Amino acid sequence: MRALALRHGLTVSGARPPLAAYLRDLWARRHFITAFATARLTAQYSQARLGQLWQVATPLLNAAVYYLIFGELMNTREGIPDFIPYLVTGVFVWSFTAGTITAGTRAISGNLGLVRALHFPRASLPLALALQQLQQLAFSLAALAGILLCCGITPRPSWLLALPALALQALFSTGVSMAMARLAARTPDIAQLLPFVLRTWMYASGVMWSVQQVVHGGRVPYAVGLALELNPAAVYIDLVRFALVDSFTAEQLPPHVWAIAAGWAVLAAVGGFVWFWRAEEAYGRG
Repeated sequence: MRALALRHGLTVSGARPPLAAYLRDLWARRHFITAFATARLTAQYSQARLGQLWQVATPLLNAAVYYLIFGELMNTREGIPDFIPYLVTGVFVWSFTAGTITAGTRAISGNLGLVRALHFPRASLPLALALQQLQQLAFSLAALAGILLCCGITPRPSWLLALPALALQALFSTGVSMAMARLAARTPDIAQLLPFVLRTWMYASGVMWSVQQVVHGGRVPYAVGLALELNPAAVYIDLVRFALVDSFTAEQLPPHVWAIAAGWAVLAAVGGFVWFWRAEEAYGRG
């Protein structure tokens, strides 16, 4: 039967194409990816009275809670100049990573009707959801700039460094999102476990405390300190802080921080994409 099918040019429905052809198919669907992301962003808060304002209000409310609990009650702000810009920058940057990875877990399992009805590169879905989070980040950055100005931090050329830092973070987050999309497509229960994993990761990423104070203060063993400094979420947060917050200096960054950030981005983006592509023909068939 296989020989007969090949002789008449028949192929397996939904078979995984070669990687180069898959990338060409994705590029051909770029307009769909953009439109899908924009539509999801527009509909996200369509039932709320404040609408798209929640894109900014949610991380701001989180930052206010973290300031009260960690900054005031636990006094993690001690020794951190400009603690409010420091904290808000960390919250906004972390929210982008967490949102992208969370969206990835629902990319396939949350769109099974679309996956089963139409033939298209399945990577379009996690890429579109990652783009949606990137569009949402643009609103957050505008709010963040306003907060920095209110706190007395004026624009300077170093603010431009936030762009390559966020680009590397976007690559990293998208790669992890695609890996989570494959895992959750086979095991939907992962979506229930993920919030606990992300919360633990956030607490270990220096969102509301200083990694460098803990590491160089000798409060943790060397191996733990090294893991904290190499933590990709902490690396991207600190790079954006270095770009935007005057009092956050290069001495507070791990050695070779840009190389670390680029390495994590390439590893996650390439590895996550290839791993997702290898299961292309299995999506929607479980």
